[in-house]
Amino acid sequence: MTTLVKLGLASVLTASALFGGTYNVDKSHSNVGFKVKHMMISNVTGKFDNFNGSFEYDEKTNTLKSLNGVVEVKSVNTANEKRDKHLKESDFFAAEKYPQITFDLNKVEDDKAYGKLTMRGVTKDVILDVETNGTIKDPWGNTRAGLVLEGKINRMDYGIKYNSVLEAGGVAVGEKVKLIVELEGILKN
Repeated sequence: MTTLVKLGLASVLTASALFGGTYNVDKSHSNVGFKVKHMMISNVTGKFDNFNGSFEYDEKTNTLKSLNGVVEVKSVNTANEKRDKHLKESDFFAAEKYPQITFDLNKVEDDKAYGKLTMRGVTKDVILDVETNGTIKDPWGNTRAGLVLEGKINRMDYGIKYNSVLEAGGVAVGEKVKLIVELEGILKN
């Protein structure tokens, strides 16, 4: 009887590994980025260089089950040192007081991910489009899963109110910020 129980447990664990599991985000193959209007005529893009997280993915149903992530605000990178310094100050992210941005997934329905985004000490419900890209075995024997999350937030909702009015009309920075999160994860053993 004990042998049958052990074999049954082994089968369940093997099925779990084949059809789903928890993945650690592979930072070197992932991106946490954003895009915002600049002077109402173009976009400024940026990303965060330091972040971590994990997600649970069910390969059998091609479904994201859970996701949590942490972004280090001081790692903001828009390829412009002066702008990045300003983004870290109190006009924008206030990195000294609020060093992290977090996201926790509540649920996924169809192609929408519902979660809580916390930035500058403010937590808001957000809805992001989610695209799951399946899993593969890499050349080193690891199972990898990929997914993309995209959506828009209003920076004003998080207390990021800085702006300057342009002489010709309009404002320097748009209120809507597009989030683009591309994740590749490695299945935990």
